[in-house]
Parts: sequence; C-alpha cells; structure tokens
Amino acid sequence: MAEERRTEADSMGDVSIPAWAYWGAQTQRAVENFSVSEHRIPQAMIRALALVKKHLAIANAELGVMDTGIAAAVRDAAGEVLRGQWDEHFPIDVFQTGSGTSWNMNANELIANRANEILGHPIGMRRPVHPNDHVNRGQSSNDVIPTAIHIANRMELPGLVVAVRTLAVSFRRKADEFANVVKIGRTHLQDAVPMTVGQEFDGFAVQMKKNAERLERTMANLEELALGGTAVGTGLNAHPQLAEKAIAGIAKETDIPFRAAQSRFEAIANRDAQVELAGALNSLAVSLMKIANDLRLLASGPRAALGEIVLPELQPGSSIMPGKVNPVIPEMMIQVAAHVIGKAASVTTAGQHGPLELNMMHPLIAHETLSAMSLLRESCTAFAERCVDGITVDEERCEYWIEWSLALVTPLATRLGYDKAAELAHQAFEEKRTIRDVLESSGLLPADEIASLLDPRSMI
Repeated sequence: MAEERRTEADSMGDVSIPAWAYWGAQTQRAVENFSVSEHRIPQAMIRALALVKKHLAIANAELGVMDTGIAAAVRDAAGEVLRGQWDEHFPIDVFQTGSGTSWNMNANELIANRANEILGHPIGMRRPVHPNDHVNRGQSSNDVIPTAIHIANRMELPGLVVAVRTLAVSFRRKADEFANVVKIGRTHLQDAVPMTVGQEFDGFAVQMKKNAERLERTMANLEELALGGTAVGTGLNAHPQLAEKAIAGIAKETDIPFRAAQSRFEAIANRDAQVELAGALNSLAVSLMKIANDLRLLASGPRAALGEIVLPELQPGSSIMPGKVNPVIPEMMIQVAAHVIGKAASVTTAGQHGPLELNMMHPLIAHETLSAMSLLRESCTAFAERCVDGITVDEERCEYWIEWSLALVTPLATRLGYDKAAELAHQAFEEKRTIRDVLESSGLLPADEIASLLDPRSMI
C-alpha cells in the first residue's frame, strides 16, 4: 500500500512529504540530499534547539514583536520537543550543509506544524504559525546552531565528569586496599625498583581526578552563547534585547550560568570552545588507553607472564582454548579510547574550517563531541563497575617477581659501589640466581646487613 503523502512548497517549488511527518519542505529536501550515513542529530542537540526556540518565543512575545497567542503555541510545541515527544521527526543526516541550517529548519518546521495543530489548524499549511516568520524570529542558523552546540555540550558534560570521578574513586579504593602489597616497578618494560601495588593504583586514581578537572575547566567557555548575532554577529533582524532575555530564560531553566558571548563575531566564526573540549576528551582517552593497557600487562599470563593482579572473569575468552579468560573490559576501553581520539582529531580539523565569518562544520562538531562524551561516560562507568571494582592482587606472585628481580641490587650501589653492584647483577643473571643468593655466597656482607639492604619495603 502506497504511503499517504502531502505536498508543501518552499522558495524552490513543491515538495512531496509523508503525510504523518511534522517536518516541512526544507527538511524533506535535506533528507533527500544528505542521506549518506546512519548518523542523525544527537538527542542532546534536539533538546538544546528546543530550549532555544522556546525561550526565544517567550522573549519575542515579551518584547511585543510576536503575537502572544502564536508565541504561546510555539513555546508549548517547543516544550514537547524538549520532553522528547517528537524525536522521530528529526530525520536529517549529520553530514549535511556545514552551517547546520537543515537542523535549524527541521526544528522550525516541526515546531511550527505542531504549534498550528495546538491552535486548531492542520499541519503543512504554514499558517497562522510560520517556521521562518515566527519560530525563527530574530534568529539565523548561524547563531542558533552554535548556541545549541554550546548548550548541548555543557549540559552533557556533568554526566561525564561524574563517571570519570567515579572511576577515580574506584582506583582510589584499590590504592588503599593494596597499600601494603609490595611489587616490582618497571620502566622501559624492564625491572626497576620496588613499589607497592597501591602506589601504582594511586597513579591511576590521580590521572582520572586530573582528567575530571580538565573537563570542568572547559565549562566556562561553553557557557558563552552566540545567540543574538544572527547571520554574522551584527544582530540584524533581531530585537536588541532579544538575546539577553532568551539567554536569561535558558540559564534559569537549566540552572547553568549561560551568558552572551564576549564577541558574537567570534562565537559564530569559531568553534574554539569545542576544540578545547575535544582536547580534554582526547586527554581522557589517552589516559584510559594507558591505564587499560597497564591492567592487561599486570594481569597477563596469568601463569606465563606477570600475573600480579587478577581481573574479574566475565566471559569465556576463546572458542578453541578451554578455560582461557581475556581482559575484555580493558580491551573494550582501549577500543573506545582509540575511537574517541579519532573524534578529537575530527573536531580539531573541523575547528580549522571557519573561513571568514562562519564555521562550516557545525553538524560534525556537534556529533563528534556529543557522541564522544556519551561513549566515554558509559565506558568509564563500565570500566569502574565491571573491572576495577573487582580487581584482586596475587601477593605471592608479586613477592616472587621482586625476589627474582635484578633491580634489588640498586641499594647495594651505595654500600659496595656501582661497579661492584653491577658485577653482582651480571653474575646473578648469567647463573640464573637471585641477587640475595649471589650476595650471601660472596661473603661481602654479613647476613643481617644483606637482609636489611635487600628488604624491598625499605626501598618504597
């Protein structure tokens, strides 16, 4: 059975649209032009756009530049979008016109159609509520889309920060739990000097704490909004007080101190705030990859490699080797980190493409920053709950590697001199003996002094 359709017109002519769709002609053209991927507008961007449209309608009515009845209908329709009632009516691909005009018009057309319905009129007629004349009053895609990106990024950030801090707490608990377990430290993947497992996990905890702080430092610049700049920053066609009123309403509703940008020209032409955010996301991804790889190494074997820690066993690791269990959560984390590093590179490239007065990669920037934050939030939570919280330590294995390590010779350098200590280390290596055994048989030092010098706890 053929799908029922309706016909709408825009400045380029008639367009056939599914009868059930609340979008309009410009959205339909975008759907037909840009259907190149499975990626659609992030939900956080839908919410941000709805928030902007809602408070602009309220402000336009307060300033007397829009009929109060029309403004109320636009406000109510935008509120429905904000609550997630119309997500399926945002069908446009992420990869589209670089200004994000298609996303802005999608919001304008949907809200206009729904506002007309609220007022008792059929959708598709563009009256009494018009998508451009009313929903987009005093606006341009060029200030609305950057504003929505900032709002969406800023509103999503706290959830990621919480997840990173939760992971930091998980590492901190393990640092305390393993505070008295001595192990061998390693540099260049070679035996170094003793430390505790707790000290190793303390490093992980501080890494995560610092990453949370880096993310928090990006918030201030995301709180600056381009709204009111319209096409290039001059504010053409907008009431001089429109942005101030709308931003105040957005700030009050979200309880976030959004404010007008220092320069709307800068805020429209540049996405430096997102490049800064991507840098913090990149740092987090790099840290997570380093830590996940370290946990894999520390748990490797478990019998034919380090095997100092034991990761939670979550699933069988092989279709051919019975009993094999793999470090699946660290491996998941490593792949997430690689993916996010790529997203950060995309945002870096996108930030460079702001020729003259407008960045032309807004949709990609929105998609990459928001998807990276969502992915990191979920994976950090899983990393904490399904891996770190369940880690145990093999104390016997840690003691074994310390005793066999040639690094125990290090304190002897202060007692016997560097050259003699190096000679003893070489002898132990060649004869496959421990440093303790070689030193005891050498007669160079009394037994009690050997025990004191080679006590790994005295070296940490």
